Amino acid sequence: MGSQSPELKRISDYLWEIPRSGNMRVPGRIYASSALMSHIESDQSLMQVANVAHLPGIIKYSLAMPDIHWGYGFPIGGVAALDVEEGVISPGGVGYDINCGCRLVRTNLKFSETKDKIKPLIQRLFSTVPCGVGSSGAISKLTPTELKDALVKGARWSVESGFGERGDLEHIENYGAMKEADPDKVSLRAIERGRGQMGTLGSGNHFLEIDVVKEIYDEEVAEVFGLFKEQIVVLIHSGSRGLGYQICDDYLKVMLNAVNKYKLSLPDRQLACAPVGSPEGKNYFAAMSCAANYAWANRQVIMALTKKCFEEQFRLSPRELGFQLIYDVCHNIAKIEEHLIDGRRLRVCVHRKGATRAFPPGHPDTPRVYSQVGQPVLIPGDMGDCSFVCVGSEGAMQKTFGSTCHGAGRVMSRTKAAKASFGRPIQKELEAKGVYVMAKSKKTLAEEVPEAYKDAAEVVEVMHRAGVSSKVARLKPIGGIKG
Repeated sequence: MGSQSPELKRISDYLWEIPRSGNMRVPGRIYASSALMSHIESDQSLMQVANVAHLPGIIKYSLAMPDIHWGYGFPIGGVAALDVEEGVISPGGVGYDINCGCRLVRTNLKFSETKDKIKPLIQRLFSTVPCGVGSSGAISKLTPTELKDALVKGARWSVESGFGERGDLEHIENYGAMKEADPDKVSLRAIERGRGQMGTLGSGNHFLEIDVVKEIYDEEVAEVFGLFKEQIVVLIHSGSRGLGYQICDDYLKVMLNAVNKYKLSLPDRQLACAPVGSPEGKNYFAAMSCAANYAWANRQVIMALTKKCFEEQFRLSPRELGFQLIYDVCHNIAKIEEHLIDGRRLRVCVHRKGATRAFPPGHPDTPRVYSQVGQPVLIPGDMGDCSFVCVGSEGAMQKTFGSTCHGAGRVMSRTKAAKASFGRPIQKELEAKGVYVMAKSKKTLAEEVPEAYKDAAEVVEVMHRAGVSSKVARLKPIGGIKG
């Protein structure tokens, strides 16, 4: 991978292009404001956008959302659609934490009624939901047979195991399971790593957060989502844990061999891939689908544990509490989808790495409960600032293969953030802002310090102004737990 930044041309106020050059098959396109672009140009992510444009079978553009930053192979915030007949599938276009995703839950509670109970609620959650590196123990360690059942059924496995209700599945992308999952394509090492981590949060940027709805931008859509001002809501951000990491690691080795086998020419070995329809491509997709299903099952268990904490803390019945899932979206995934491209309907493999679906009203994959307004889009910010609820639009289908940003996006590496915040009382700083946070390690808080991230409001505004996803509500954190 070269170190020189590629040529960049401004298309509009919120869109930039890397023209085709060398062996690029398509241009690169980046959604960003001028201020955000100054951050983006500080790392190698633009070169990664150009590198992705070399992939066989890539359609139209190599895309990047405004939260783009440097990643493994693809930039985080990268999107690419590849023809299923002629294109490839790449683990670097999904990432190590397969189906790292976000889940938003509503309640009937108002901030004024609950503000004095947030600290004990966070403490209860911290003792109930395991978090941190290698965390385990939320539920009994699964047998290999039980785990394989979860890898096939996804969130439905959790519901059948007593965690949540069947109606929850209506509010999850893919209804909580990818049907292509095949546990036989998952290594024994990955199975073993996943057995004890169901219902655990993990570490890094994963969190369980209590928020207040501070602003409503679209009253009609907010009402359909069940949101109102000063309402208490919950954001859960977690993924496929060690199982997903191991699957990615296993198949990167397979793909490196496949590059030679199929004589693929790539600008960066981190883009190792195989034809979508090849044995290697199909096996990776089946294993990746297992990890996606594990992540949905995991977030379903975490949600059920969270609901129990709320009921115990506030001494309310389920009806009084109104604890209901609004939506669950995945951020790191590859999906086989049909898109209208230059007047033709094509089946493509859409890689979204640090990006999320933003499907419009009436789309067949928009959940039935939201078919009139569009798919909810959940965009968390840093732990001291705001997060956003948005909604998908037809513009996303025309411009970004139905995709939008997934969060604020880092401006500092974890190492740089830890150095910059060394010795600071991060927990006290956050509490002074009205955010009570508990974490397994001070190192995590240092790495996740708010200034390590871009301004989520600006990232969201870019996609709103570009006509890709529309703002519905702004959330303010008041408490949370981290690994």
